[in-house]
Amino acid sequence: MTEDAADGAALDTDERGTGPDGRRLDRPALFADYLVRTRWFGGKGRTFSVTGVTRIGEIPGRLDNGPHVVVHLVEVTYRDHHGETELYQVPLAFYAEPQGRLDHAFVGWWEEEGHGWMHAYDALHDHEAMACWLRSFHRAADEPVSDGSLTFHRLPGYELDADAQSALFTGEQSNSSVAFGEDSIMKVFRKITPGINPDVAVHEVLTLAGSEHIAALYGWLEAVDPASGEPMHLAMLQRFLRTATDGWEFALASVRTLFAEPEVHPHHSGGDFAGEATRLGEAVASIHRHLAESFPTEHLGPEATASLAQALIERLDHAVRVVPELAEHAPRLREVFEEVAELDGIEVQRVHGDLHLGQTLRTSLGWKIVDFEGEPARPLAERLRPDSRWRDVAGMLRSFDYAPHAVINAATLNPQTGSLQDLQRAHEQLVLRAAEWANRARNHFLMGYTSAGDASVAAEELSAHRVLLDAYVADKAVYEAVYETRNRPTWVGIPLQAIARLTTS
Repeated sequence: MTEDAADGAALDTDERGTGPDGRRLDRPALFADYLVRTRWFGGKGRTFSVTGVTRIGEIPGRLDNGPHVVVHLVEVTYRDHHGETELYQVPLAFYAEPQGRLDHAFVGWWEEEGHGWMHAYDALHDHEAMACWLRSFHRAADEPVSDGSLTFHRLPGYELDADAQSALFTGEQSNSSVAFGEDSIMKVFRKITPGINPDVAVHEVLTLAGSEHIAALYGWLEAVDPASGEPMHLAMLQRFLRTATDGWEFALASVRTLFAEPEVHPHHSGGDFAGEATRLGEAVASIHRHLAESFPTEHLGPEATASLAQALIERLDHAVRVVPELAEHAPRLREVFEEVAELDGIEVQRVHGDLHLGQTLRTSLGWKIVDFEGEPARPLAERLRPDSRWRDVAGMLRSFDYAPHAVINAATLNPQTGSLQDLQRAHEQLVLRAAEWANRARNHFLMGYTSAGDASVAAEELSAHRVLLDAYVADKAVYEAVYETRNRPTWVGIPLQAIARLTTS
């Protein structure tokens, strides 16, 4: 739901006026109408106004007969949270004549200074506009390319195909990605927070360190926030992993193979994931080592562990109000969290911040880790703050528990194939196999993460960090219970069952 932008807001000149056909134009309203039609706008369902439209620069590389490609920041102000604001990036391709092929990406038309009346389209849907980005990145191989406001940067050692055709990915939610042939892929950050984007910063460090477990960073597009003067990362260009399979889908396929023969133990099944989990654990450990070498690390003392324990308990108390079923487990969960306060300290470093199977890719070259932005809902300052690497580990362990139960939730048992008793036995068999699959995946991931296969070393390291790891796993499951209650109530049983196991073990 939108409202008209407030009069006097900081908007481009001529944001309101009358078009050649006599109709009144309201540029903020045009942007607002477009935002609610996109997948990546995070404010759908909330009452908001577009209270600012700032033109921050034109993408270089335009050909004589091509569109003008201009990057805009659109300020959104919500009416339900004390004037909370967000910034969204909307690059536009301007054409003098309407482009029927881009009707689905039409934003509006208005008079552009120096160009007359122009039709504006979301540039990411336009091959001609995307070619401007690619040409700019290609030219930046020798030195940064800038129009004075926007600057394209490149890392050395990688050649780009400047003539590659663009293809917009359609499945993403919070950002937009465009592939350039089979050579590279560009992620355009839609929601913009002034400051260093951790996804760019981490990929730059890991690329320069030669990490084998990421898609190498080729370059990024940077601007300066006109309000604060801080840098803003608008896009990043990476190697396109042509053979990649989403890690979550890869795990689900493994579970489905196992469930095809539910009488077979995972150890003897083609659906066993233990080997993959071991290799994924090794990949995450390698990433953490590189991050510890490249970013500041710190040992925090007892005050920090006491503060962490209090934060975990406060999140639990909030969750119980949202998910009443948590109440019976709350006393034991508090005990788990209170044990954290008794630790002498905690080691922190730069971490992924939102690690789960959906943030991984399985390629012919092994496992790759993606999306180092951290939890999108957390403020940027928190996402940049050093944290315990065991929080990342806990996120992956919970993901292994989710995969087989997600397959069970999606399955439908046909009552025509047997009696109710037979169906119940079949379901119980799947639940048993799900637990076995998840346990093997978790244990082998931890083995790969801690010791690359040395069981004695793994046991020693896990014992030293068990209190912290158990607390993070429990906290993640509590978070999941809240999320599922609000978004997928039929799935809340997955985290609740995990919490029940945690509190009775």
